[in-house]
Amino acid sequence: RDAAAQASLEAAARTVGFKEVRFQFEPIAAAFHYEEQVTREQTVIVADIGGGTSDFSVVRVGPGRRAPADRRGDILASHGVHSAGTDFDRQVELARILPALGFGAYGPARGTRAPLQVPSRVYFDLATWHLINTVYRPQRLMEIASMRDDYADPRHHARLMTTLRDRLGHSLAGLAEDAKIAVAQGGTHEVDLFEIERDLVVSVSEEQAVAAISHDLERIVQAALDTARLAGLQPDAIDALYFTGGSTGLRLLADRLTAAFPHAQAVHGDRFASVATGLGLEASRHFAAA
Repeated sequence: RDAAAQASLEAAARTVGFKEVRFQFEPIAAAFHYEEQVTREQTVIVADIGGGTSDFSVVRVGPGRRAPADRRGDILASHGVHSAGTDFDRQVELARILPALGFGAYGPARGTRAPLQVPSRVYFDLATWHLINTVYRPQRLMEIASMRDDYADPRHHARLMTTLRDRLGHSLAGLAEDAKIAVAQGGTHEVDLFEIERDLVVSVSEEQAVAAISHDLERIVQAALDTARLAGLQPDAIDALYFTGGSTGLRLLADRLTAAFPHAQAVHGDRFASVATGLGLEASRHFAAA
């Protein structure tokens, strides 16, 4: 499948007029910037944590390894999990924003029966990017509108209906992402939900965000450890962790990964351009003579 994808990309590039087309593995490209700085051979884990996946590669770098064009032998292992930035956003939204719309709330007491928690499916769908549009369907709207009596606090249901009727699901997802980014280095962020209700504000702290994504953090750290294991290495054999990808800006994520590899130096590359920068270095070496 990778070979077919590469062939398609090369064909497209040549179709539009490129005469020289070369490819490089992403982890190698991301490691090139770090390799420019090293003075001895090292074993590095490239941690590429973006929006949809957290990908790890164990790569050998060093001054003596820069010249060869084929660096496949320097990739000792690669592994990843489908847990990253959009999953963080979803958990922050569920934990801190959607409770204002009734997520986790209870209905009224009826006789001797204990109050029941309001149905949660709509909230999980509302917080899941590719399912957001499903809650706007007329049948779903009618179904959710009919649940008004399931809420002890009618404001919760009213806010939920405003969100659905005004199609604010993607806006809420964006607010959750903004909050995650705002508290990534500490502090507290106020989320203004004025589109739903005037003066409706919820707060998100770094501690609350980390608590919300704790399960995802555990999965990601374990994936990094599994990558080292696949390379036949113990955690203390890793010399450096090279961070790239937008989600590595979350301080607690980087800290937990670093703690898992006691002898590794934490190196933060350009979160959004390290692969492109590395490819530029590769191109300058390969095409310099031309």
